Amino acid sequence: MGNFRIAAIAAAAGLLLAPAFDGREAQAQAQTQTQAQAPVSYVQPLSPQAQKEVQRQLKELGVYSGAVDGIWGRDSQEALERFQQTRGLQVTSNLNQATLATMGLKPAELLSLGDQTGAMAGRDVQGRALKPEAVRTIQGRLKQLGLYAGDADGIWGDSTQAALERFQRDRGLQASGRLDPNTLTTMGLDSNVVLAQTR
Repeated sequence: MGNFRIAAIAAAAGLLLAPAFDGREAQAQAQTQTQAQAPVSYVQPLSPQAQKEVQRQLKELGVYSGAVDGIWGRDSQEALERFQQTRGLQVTSNLNQATLATMGLKPAELLSLGDQTGAMAGRDVQGRALKPEAVRTIQGRLKQLGLYAGDADGIWGDSTQAALERFQRDRGLQASGRLDPNTLTTMGLDSNVVLAQTR
């Protein structure tokens, strides 16, 4: 299984996400499709976090039942194709501009997830690690907002990270998955208090 890739088509200023889970044959097919659409293109791999975002969205849309793990496999690919088919989109096997728009995803947001170091990206503020009491405060607020169903246990895990990212999307913030003063303020938390609970 390979990486899910994003190809920005320069001539059309559009985007094409091309998974390459079947090795050379799938890569050649994706390359042929890309060349047919525009003569000039470049390919940039999507981060595992961005792949998780695509999987999460496919799951919310009811076409994917696999794990939201950032690993693009056959089940993810079939879900993408199923989504395209059920929405009357051309079944391209790639996540193109029309598919992204129909899914409610923005290419820039997916690309912005590429600079993250993993699923735990939100557990620090401005490079300083959160103490458990700060994590509990954030979990409690996300719980009040109906975005987090777990315990406010002070442990930053996948469910806390997913709740933070959902909050950012819902509020029209950059879905970076990182805690920043703007996100904290939008949550109704005093960023100075949270920053005081870092080490």
